[in-house]
Amino acid sequence: MEPVALRSSVLCNGRRGSEELFPSITSGPYIMSTTANGNDSKKFKGDTRGPGVPSRVLHIRKLPNDIAEAEVISLGLPFGDITNLLMLKAKNQAFLEMNSEEAAQNMVGYYSTNMPIIRNQLVYVQFSNHKELKTDNSPNQERAQAALRALTSCHVDPTMAAPSTVLRVVVENLVYPVTLDALCQIFSKFGTVLRIIVFTKNSQFQALMQYADGASAQSAKLSLDGQNIYNGCCTLRVSFSKLTSLNVKYNNEKSRDFTRPDLPTGDSQPSMEHQAMATAFTPGIISAGPYGATHAFPPAFTLQPTMSSHYPGLVPALPGALASLALPGASRMGFHHLSAGVSVLLVSNLNPERVTPHCLFVLFGVYGDVMRVKILFNKKENALVQMSDCTQAQLAMSHLSGQQLHGKPLRITPSKHTSVQLPREGHEDQGLTKDYSNSPLHRFKKPGSKNYSNIFPPSATLHLSNIPPSVVEDDLKMLFSSSGAMVKAFKFFQKDHKMALIQMGSVEEAIESLIEFHNHDLGENHHLRVSFSKSSI
Repeated sequence: MEPVALRSSVLCNGRRGSEELFPSITSGPYIMSTTANGNDSKKFKGDTRGPGVPSRVLHIRKLPNDIAEAEVISLGLPFGDITNLLMLKAKNQAFLEMNSEEAAQNMVGYYSTNMPIIRNQLVYVQFSNHKELKTDNSPNQERAQAALRALTSCHVDPTMAAPSTVLRVVVENLVYPVTLDALCQIFSKFGTVLRIIVFTKNSQFQALMQYADGASAQSAKLSLDGQNIYNGCCTLRVSFSKLTSLNVKYNNEKSRDFTRPDLPTGDSQPSMEHQAMATAFTPGIISAGPYGATHAFPPAFTLQPTMSSHYPGLVPALPGALASLALPGASRMGFHHLSAGVSVLLVSNLNPERVTPHCLFVLFGVYGDVMRVKILFNKKENALVQMSDCTQAQLAMSHLSGQQLHGKPLRITPSKHTSVQLPREGHEDQGLTKDYSNSPLHRFKKPGSKNYSNIFPPSATLHLSNIPPSVVEDDLKMLFSSSGAMVKAFKFFQKDHKMALIQMGSVEEAIESLIEFHNHDLGENHHLRVSFSKSSI
């Protein structure tokens, strides 16, 4: 039988080791001998790169003994396409090959701060020493390839229009409480949830949920229909609604419009555009958690399966449930959930020589309107960032935790402070505290702003807008490379040259470029708008 090989630019010598058992052996090439599923002897050709060097191949360790291929695949799906899988069940390990290094970097960055848990067991994700996977035809690897083929067969063509952006969700076998916030956490895995209404009808707990786009709704439906929120109960039945949009009048435990944080709490009676549906809305059977649902970012718990919009609908019958979504459980997983009213974040591990209040204002401003920033006088590697509300604070914390800024990964936690205090009059703090409450650069101060639909995690590709007609491609490439960053690709929008995509050399370079060039004066009364893009060039 031809051995499984990890294809690399360097052939191996006789040294033996294992990325799991001997993680410190990174200085030379090696052969890794192990047993997949307890009966096949496999040899692995390695190279000389250390595990910290980015690669599109990821090494996953400490997996449960009875791990299924689909569960491993689900770890990578939210971050992009998966091109190969190698299972080493006897070693409780697996290798996952992503379609791009950027996708792998996003995955490692996210799981470094929000460690995945499969069946109450912490799982470790790191870069592999290998650049590419090559698998053989053994029964074990056939199973892995079959799981990947199942994904491909369920691929949704993003160009095909979904019937609606609104989903109807029925929760059957309701043994444990399910809240509006819990549903937001689950369904936000697949795209930006704009509005949600929960109600009871025919003694069943139901919800209507509107996504920003049809592809996200399609992905959520295919991925979540038939899944259990908790083990053996709270089964989701997901279908497209005949409604084309939701009209939410109140933000409370029964309804929420994330594009309208200014809405009143009302009398807890949800209201909809289509009055014919109003009879369905009797008071809900579940009391909700604190206002401040987390949306538009990958939650810290691992959905089983966790699908992305690229591959919705893996294998519907997976062991286990989606996850326990009670907020105390989320904190046990190392995920900080903001309690009601907490809008101040403690940002630590900053580079004190390079970070300024303005820098944090621009970066955190991608996910909400920043009111105040204070860099601590005696601990300049720490700062307090006050967002306009707890929902925006949760978004910023979830998207930016673990991201590299000026060579250091950001650590973000909720602060015990309820607001950032300005220095008393006559007390100089060297400009370390800034008040941005009246800044014209706030992205979300306009109710219903389209910016709510364009909130994405940091990526190497940036979206540029408000470009004047006189500015050409070379002008922008020169501008973004002037700080020493690498510009890998550039593309104007075909129908609108006011907008473009620019791909930087890394996510970190993109973050620093956004900070430096957002609101840059391009002349002709045009100030450049920069945000993270969900697309790549």
